[in-house]
Amino acid sequence: MPIFTKRNALVGFLTLRAIERARRRRRVGWRLATIVALGVVSAGVLAIVAAVMLRRHREPEHLQGYVAATDEEQTPASIAAEAESSQAA
Repeated sequence: MPIFTKRNALVGFLTLRAIERARRRRRVGWRLATIVALGVVSAGVLAIVAAVMLRRHREPEHLQGYVAATDEEQTPASIAAEAESSQAA
């Protein structure tokens, strides 16, 4: 009785095709999950960047390293000028 028959070849072929289909479906699932996760992360980063930009746009005087002078406050130049005039007198 021969081992290699048309029936055994057909069964082997169909088994291999079923295994390949299962692999493809699993890969597509992981690929889809990865794409969705990256989309969510990028949307979050975009939202954070937009929030920071809006906050800085609305309150520019609160940026670090900058001095914002109003009518009530004295600027460093006016403080220096007052110090020089008081020393000269």
